[in-house]
Amino acid sequence: MSSQLFDTSRTPEKSLRQSGLELPGAPVSADGAIHRSQQYLLREQKPEGYWIGELMVDSTLVSDMVAYHHWDNSVDPEWQRRAVNHIFSMQLPDGGWNIYYGGPAEVNATIKAYLALKLAGVSVKDPRMLRAREMAKNLGGVPRMNTFSKLYLALIGLFPWKYLPTIPCEVMMIGKWFHVNFWEMSNWSRAMLVPLAIINHFKPTRKLNISLDELYPEGFHERDLALPRDPEWFTWRNFFLSLDGLHKFAELWAQAGIHPFRRRALKKCEEWMVERFEGSDGLAAIFPAMLNAVIALKALGYPEDHPELVRAVHELKKLEHHTADSMRIEPCFSPVWDTAIVAIAMSESGVPADHPQMKKSAEWLMGKEIRFRGDWHHKNPVDVEPSGWVFEFENKWNPDVDDTAMVLLALRQIPTDDVKKRDECFKRGMDWMMAFQCKDGGWAAFDKDCTKGILEKVPFADHNAMLDPECADITARILELLGYENYSVDHPQIKRGIEFVKKNQEEDGSWYGRWGVNYIYGTWQVLRGMRALKMNMNQPWLMRGRDWLESVQLPDGGWGERCNTYDDPVYKGQGPSTASQTAWAVMGLLAFDDPFRPSVQRGIEYLVRTQNQDGSWSEEEVTGTGFPKVFYLKYDMYRNSWPLLALATYKKLLSKASAPKNGAATNGKVHLNGNGTTQLNGSH
Repeated sequence: MSSQLFDTSRTPEKSLRQSGLELPGAPVSADGAIHRSQQYLLREQKPEGYWIGELMVDSTLVSDMVAYHHWDNSVDPEWQRRAVNHIFSMQLPDGGWNIYYGGPAEVNATIKAYLALKLAGVSVKDPRMLRAREMAKNLGGVPRMNTFSKLYLALIGLFPWKYLPTIPCEVMMIGKWFHVNFWEMSNWSRAMLVPLAIINHFKPTRKLNISLDELYPEGFHERDLALPRDPEWFTWRNFFLSLDGLHKFAELWAQAGIHPFRRRALKKCEEWMVERFEGSDGLAAIFPAMLNAVIALKALGYPEDHPELVRAVHELKKLEHHTADSMRIEPCFSPVWDTAIVAIAMSESGVPADHPQMKKSAEWLMGKEIRFRGDWHHKNPVDVEPSGWVFEFENKWNPDVDDTAMVLLALRQIPTDDVKKRDECFKRGMDWMMAFQCKDGGWAAFDKDCTKGILEKVPFADHNAMLDPECADITARILELLGYENYSVDHPQIKRGIEFVKKNQEEDGSWYGRWGVNYIYGTWQVLRGMRALKMNMNQPWLMRGRDWLESVQLPDGGWGERCNTYDDPVYKGQGPSTASQTAWAVMGLLAFDDPFRPSVQRGIEYLVRTQNQDGSWSEEEVTGTGFPKVFYLKYDMYRNSWPLLALATYKKLLSKASAPKNGAATNGKVHLNGNGTTQLNGSH
């Protein structure tokens, strides 16, 4: 299959004939594919009523855990054997490791993998290690790693603490009156940085009998280790680097036990962290924060049998998936998100309203509403009844806007025997979500107006995630929901939302996708959102979005785009076709109410043709975004949920559409033959 993806000799007509669907002819039938997909997903539902797909990521999580177990002196040989097999299974032919499928070797992933294998006892003379070593050096070696990666090296004595930026505990004590304070950081950065501040205080180094000197391209020289300054004399980066020098001086007093605020700040960090274990699958329910929390608890001196440490370790281990010969780790779990999307697709595709499994999914989703005033109120102290949903099973401190919007899209249409409960739940969620619109009219993921760019200049901000900016994809999803709820385009919040979306359109007509890869994701969501608002889709700015989607349709009828678009937009719309991205593009085009359009027909044909016999689709590519340029995720449920929704949207629109009159044209592309079938003219 992959060898044919970019074969331009395979015209759309050839592709259709080879799949058994002749052109010209009737519109592609989606009925069989829809039925197979429904049956597959019904089989996949958990007894409790939810759906969940695995989140598949790069090798770095397993590499980090190998290093952690060596730091902790808790290595299980069998566990490590499986970890080594997993890491080697993801090595590229050139010796490196990447951070997304099909991508190039990346310096942090490559050095972390090399270190984990070396710690596990793999000989440095092993050909695979020799290739890894050369690639790591070609990528710049240890000096090119990011701050958080170097911190893990420092824990085992492989990097000097004095060249790491200080993460002072006192940041917790800075009031919100100060322009740069703890609550101005993104939700996920706060969760990662609090335990790191504790670790930074204790610096619990456990030096191992190992070296990485071979991964310094010009030899080990301390001149290569300091964070580089900007060439200009005064920049915010240089200011923060100078401030970091003051922090390091203060650290000397802290280590001597005479820092005036350290003891209080350290206690505040500990209390904040332990408090957020409650009602959560570990700290913030995400791997980096959970691992940092375990290390922080041990640095604080918690005994191995302490309930908080036992629980933290247990939640971390739950993320592991073991086979007889391998082991992989998820960054978190995604049941709420997956369940909402599948429930929407199932309902839209015609699963009966009284189906017991659908009712069960509705009850499960309603039971996951968070009636707790979490950390969001620090940035958004509005008087609104607490509500919202999270991505994971339990994470009561951190409901997010995107998951809430998706759950509300599901609750408005999936069946329930308790309509009153559903309506009350829906209203609370809507009111809560609406309160998060930011100053510029957009919506972000977790917080309101978390956009102070100065925070991106702090020395430990190189994970590209210090802020939680508003984005077109989340904003458009909320506008889609409001459109279905018959909000007027004259509603003040909707007007501001539309203006935000228009302002963020790219010159070529596409939109950037923050939480999905990438411009296909953003463009689809905007077009679908505007259609739900019953806007005139013939406006030039919207038609430019449609034209861009059609311009990047691939010869096989599908769409694909890789994560390299976050590094350079020149690659936008390029990549092997995938089921999820094809589904997004098709739904974007269907926003223009023309199911006969050739690009739509070819996209639907691609989905029908590539479906597996069991009703699923296969997909290797990564189409989910964690932190652009740093961390990506393959949502394994995407390949099966989004195609069903696209097929359902197509079928509904097709059933409403009037067949073109004899000789008439639909957008100048589809004509009716004398026998009543459609004929496609042109490829787009």
